Amino acid sequence: MDYTGKCRHPHGHNGRVEVEMTAKKLDRRGMVMDFGEIKTHLQAWIDDNLDHRMILRKDDRLVKIFKELGEPYYLLSDNPTAENIAREIFRAGRSKGLPITRVSLWETENSFATYQP
Repeated sequence: MDYTGKCRHPHGHNGRVEVEMTAKKLDRRGMVMDFGEIKTHLQAWIDDNLDHRMILRKDDRLVKIFKELGEPYYLLSDNPTAENIAREIFRAGRSKGLPITRVSLWETENSFATYQP
């Protein structure tokens, strides 16, 4: 919404998420966090909330239509840009106690956005 470029129309992406985690010291296993634990917490959240869903701004006119049709969607307060989706993933991971310091969302092989507070 409020965008005049070629991506102004509803469309989808196959994204790839890159997450950086940081710790002042490693755990007893010598890890910041086990990859399996990350998948259990963050990948599961992504699969449950973002995968195969239309990501819309909460005041988008399409929300009503998707709701009426029973189609899956996820709402953001801001436009569903790669930057804002990366921020949403960051916040979701942090809310689960993950020591995330940066999230990058790749929309294509060459196009990505990074969120790092």
